[in-house]
Amino acid sequence: MATDIKKLVSEMTLEEKASLLGGDDFWHTKAVERLGIPKFMMSDGPHGLRKQDTEGDHLGVNDSIKAVCFPAACATASSFDTDMIGKMGEAIGDECQAEDLSIVLGPAVNIKRSPLCGRNFEYFSEDPYLAGKMAAAYINGVQSRHVGTSIKHFALNNQEFFRMSNSSEASERTMREIYFPAFEIAVRESQPKTVMCSYNKINGTYASDNEWLLTKVLRDDWGYEGFVMTDWGAVDDRVQGVRAGLELEMPGNTAENDAKIVAAVKSGELDEKLVDRSCERILKVVYDYFDNKKEGVVFDRDADHEKATEIAAECAVLLENNGILPLDANKKIVYIGEYAEAPRYQGGGSSHINSSKVTSALESAKAKGRNVEYVKGFPAQADEPLDKAELDKALAAAKSADAVVIFAGLPDIIESEGYDREDMNMPAAQNELIEAVAEVNENVVVVLHNGSPVETPWADDVAAILEMYLGGQGVGEATDKLLYGEKNPSGHLAETFPMRVQDNPSYLNFNTDPEKCYYSEGVYVGYRYYDKKMMPVRWAFGHGLSYTTFELSNLRVSSDKMSDDTKIKVCVDVKNTGSVAGKEVVQLYVGDLNGTPDRPVKELKGFAKVEVAPGETKTVEMEICSRALSYFDEGLGDWFAPTGKYELLVGNASDNITLRTEISFETKKIKPMRVDGSLTVGELMANAATAPIIGEIMKKAMENSPFEGAEENDAIGDKMMQEMIKFMPVKSLKSFGMMNDEQAEQLLDAVKAALSK
Repeated sequence: MATDIKKLVSEMTLEEKASLLGGDDFWHTKAVERLGIPKFMMSDGPHGLRKQDTEGDHLGVNDSIKAVCFPAACATASSFDTDMIGKMGEAIGDECQAEDLSIVLGPAVNIKRSPLCGRNFEYFSEDPYLAGKMAAAYINGVQSRHVGTSIKHFALNNQEFFRMSNSSEASERTMREIYFPAFEIAVRESQPKTVMCSYNKINGTYASDNEWLLTKVLRDDWGYEGFVMTDWGAVDDRVQGVRAGLELEMPGNTAENDAKIVAAVKSGELDEKLVDRSCERILKVVYDYFDNKKEGVVFDRDADHEKATEIAAECAVLLENNGILPLDANKKIVYIGEYAEAPRYQGGGSSHINSSKVTSALESAKAKGRNVEYVKGFPAQADEPLDKAELDKALAAAKSADAVVIFAGLPDIIESEGYDREDMNMPAAQNELIEAVAEVNENVVVVLHNGSPVETPWADDVAAILEMYLGGQGVGEATDKLLYGEKNPSGHLAETFPMRVQDNPSYLNFNTDPEKCYYSEGVYVGYRYYDKKMMPVRWAFGHGLSYTTFELSNLRVSSDKMSDDTKIKVCVDVKNTGSVAGKEVVQLYVGDLNGTPDRPVKELKGFAKVEVAPGETKTVEMEICSRALSYFDEGLGDWFAPTGKYELLVGNASDNITLRTEISFETKKIKPMRVDGSLTVGELMANAATAPIIGEIMKKAMENSPFEGAEENDAIGDKMMQEMIKFMPVKSLKSFGMMNDEQAEQLLDAVKAALSK
């Protein structure tokens, strides 16, 4: 029988209710023993459990239980596989049930605004649609086991630099289009049990105090039903937090703030109904877990290790390949780089897992009897000058090998929670060794272990590049299977690899001010920026190769017309034109063809991953609605797509669009228009409601205009006259004798009337 939450709260004293709104210690909420309300435990995530039974430390100084480290979000996003990440969520949910954990703190969906953010390895993508879809699938997987999730960090927490106090300064359009949708999609499609608010301020107000953020946007606009908790230590004004919609303060040591809540209620400063509401929201989640607690669930670490290995193989991205991969098992191969022996498979900080098992690529190769020699070359966990003796060993081995695999990447010291990267460089020793080896052996394969993009000055000099990201504890075995063709790479980049860090749109406004961070690039994040600038990149968003080839064809839509309330199905045929089975990621982008100002060239609005046998053709289906065509109009306070033409673009990467079609869209929404003397003729002509009015008036006005009858000459052309009139405000029409004050007022009155219909 489900617990009666309202009855339970009605029986609590004010002091008990206030205490419920603060943590008991680092990982537990408080119990109310008098009423039998239990405390519950949460654990860091999101790619595995970091359960600490003793003193908590949040950043991993104290040891945690042995658990399974699945691939980090930087890797799983590259799978473009919602079914896969959903199954990963189910496995983590089962682990939580076995370990008596009611909430796993994840997923993290902050947008990868800059490749320098130290915590990018925990985040999915630069694209909000992809991040939201992957997050929703993960949450649904975990919560299918009656274990809660905590989607984080809400919102605009896109750097580690002064993250606990800095104010993220962004327009509402920027927030609504880029930084909010991943949260919004997850809320609408999966209802995470908790949302974790971020440390930072947003336009001057701390997230934990921000009623617009936590109530207006999260609950009123999106329909959120769970409770909001702070990031650890993110509370500012506890009483204002309750008003704003912040339910739970974490971690423990909340006695003073609990007392402030009691005092505020007694003084009339805080309505006790808001405290009751907070308690109800928390207890609803608590009892969803305890009323559905499963006994006898076993945490099978070996079985989950195999799942982690399979997932790692699905996430890998083949960036380059001249045909050297897959490797011939009969050839002599040399592995260089300590990551071959000790892979970097997870990031540093609060998500760090005490892994139950880690098998390296070198161990896997030896276990299968592969003809592999190993040279350390450079250390895995240091950024230090290249040792000449190690370089000499590497060169000697490379000269006698049929092919060389160099395991490179970023050590923990370069990317971690708590600080941002200084640049996009790999350790200089690694770049130097790769370039030197490429000079003595043309068959060089580079395997990358990193949580975010790196500059690759040697990319044109090697035969293949395999991006493994931070692939979890099974990354070594997955790498072996991919290198030798037992698995076919099928990942596609969830972020752009720019040529250099200076090309990134946030470069001039990233980590420049301890107090404020200006999101001046607006909606032009990632590929949206590079597309608009027509700027070359090293590897584009969505890029990923395979050991086979695919052909996309027969793009068709259920209708070529759409309105505010209708949807369109988009179908594409995918044929495997190669000789081995493989998986292709079909990507659907939408572009505005109406000349609407300040819009990206295209935006991802659908994707599908499909496995296809050699010679086989399969059809994938995606669906779009009017939201997919829209931008957020701040004047309207809503999403808006103008009536007109839109292009649907399909390909397997943002820079490899192979199919296109157009649809027409008609909306009943009318954008608000200022109605005063600054209103221009062009604006009136562009609005369907006012175009007939201004058209008729301008016919008469032109009879008295100095432009009427003017002949085109060297000084004045038709184009010039048309544009001058287009941008002429109503007030200036009077100056040119095209209308008088009374006529101008009549025009504005007619415009107001037309817009009010």
